[in-house]
Amino acid sequence: MTEREGAWARQTTLRGSGEPLADRYDVALLDLDGVVYLGGSAIPGAAEALAKAAASGMRLAFVTNNASRTPSAIAAQLAGYGIPAQAADVITSAQAAARLLAERLPAGAPVLVVGGIGLRAAVRERGLRPVTVASERPAAVVQGYAPGLSYSLLAEGGLAVAAGAWFVGTNGDITLPTSRGRQPGNGALCQVIATATGQRPQFAGKPEPPLHAEAVARSGAQRPLVVGDRLDTDIESAARAGTPSLLVLTGVTSPLGLVLAPPHQRPSYLSEGLDGLLVAHPAVAGEGGRFRCGGWQACWAGEGSAARLALDGSGERADGLRALCAAAWWDGRPGGEPLVETAVRAALQTLDL
Repeated sequence: MTEREGAWARQTTLRGSGEPLADRYDVALLDLDGVVYLGGSAIPGAAEALAKAAASGMRLAFVTNNASRTPSAIAAQLAGYGIPAQAADVITSAQAAARLLAERLPAGAPVLVVGGIGLRAAVRERGLRPVTVASERPAAVVQGYAPGLSYSLLAEGGLAVAAGAWFVGTNGDITLPTSRGRQPGNGALCQVIATATGQRPQFAGKPEPPLHAEAVARSGAQRPLVVGDRLDTDIESAARAGTPSLLVLTGVTSPLGLVLAPPHQRPSYLSEGLDGLLVAHPAVAGEGGRFRCGGWQACWAGEGSAARLALDGSGERADGLRALCAAAWWDGRPGGEPLVETAVRAALQTLDL
């Protein structure tokens, strides 16, 4: 069992909650793109759901792997969508990377910043000195995504890392979702320096622990709930920290991706959108390989490699998906082999998903 799989390896079903999640948890640690907005537009119903969650007493913190902008700029964007937010409510991977640097480096140490204004501001906030050339002999190089990232800055970072500077990346996201499709993200861009120097960066953003720890520290959360749309960043970071999570289906993860999720990327709760914060979540009942939730029942049909998931019933689609996840994640499924898409697709069609 790997370290990533350890915290959540025994989870075989989604959790139930007899009360709304906004009452059960004190702070929602919310991802942004795919959860609150998508591209340049607010996700329908997001602002209203968050307003109701806040009115019930849940505090909102916005946690993002985006390191290119400052928290104040992100807060202003949220306000434009009708979501009241202050800069203090926004926690970025740039801030997590800056704390990581400050924990090892002395105050005033030079750090070569391969990134944008948000990363430079975070480094300066921690008492370190941002520089742009290797001739300053930086103690570290920190790299974060920026739309105008230049070859000359990448070259300076590479020279500094080759000379012995500690290499830190804000996040390892290989792709960046945009309205035009997936484009290269910071994880891909970091490979320029990594390939040239043979030194891999230490990442601070999701799913690595530093950003989650930064979010808990800055928000003061006692009972946090991670809310995200990506299994490999949002949900895995929660699993590695042992923190409950809510997956929303408004962004990257599809119902198929959820059902096929490995143990260390399985959420605690499921919702089609942020209104999932405002309601109770029914538990899944299982007996003899049959799993029920609401008006739905899921089980395996057939044997060995020919086994398929079967779903019958009616009611809320989310309940059917909960039952389907329980059957798919069941330790006793036929053959115990890794799930494949063909075993799941027909059952999802029953839900029109």
